[in-house]
Amino acid sequence: MTILCPIDFSAATEALVTYSAALAAGTGAELRLLHVLEPGPAANTAPVNDVELARRLARHHEAAQQAGARVTTVVIQGNAAQEIVAEARRYPADIIVIGAHGQTGLTRFLMGSTAETVVRIASCVTLLVKPGSPNAYRQSA
Repeated sequence: MTILCPIDFSAATEALVTYSAALAAGTGAELRLLHVLEPGPAANTAPVNDVELARRLARHHEAAQQAGARVTTVVIQGNAAQEIVAEARRYPADIIVIGAHGQTGLTRFLMGSTAETVVRIASCVTLLVKPGSPNAYRQSA
């Protein structure tokens, strides 16, 4: 079993990785952390250079391993929603665990929602995780 977990280094990422790692460890699944580098202006949560990107990825990779998950990490360039779905097909994922950032109304209309698009077009099960404290998610024994 493979769990694909797209991460964007927002405030919700730590909780998302914690939840995904617990799920992977509890089921014996491989956890695949994915970061998509989007063209255009960088988001305020984006790493400023390759060294910073590697450091952030390594921190989340290590945290997932410490939770008992088998982890791989991949970085892809392109449109986030399209690349998440493409990666789920290329490296067959049984489930995508993605953060729901809670955009509503005008923000979602103007900017779109990566999670919403992934839920609509992915061919596998997609689990939306609301932002929250990583300690709120039960750790596997």
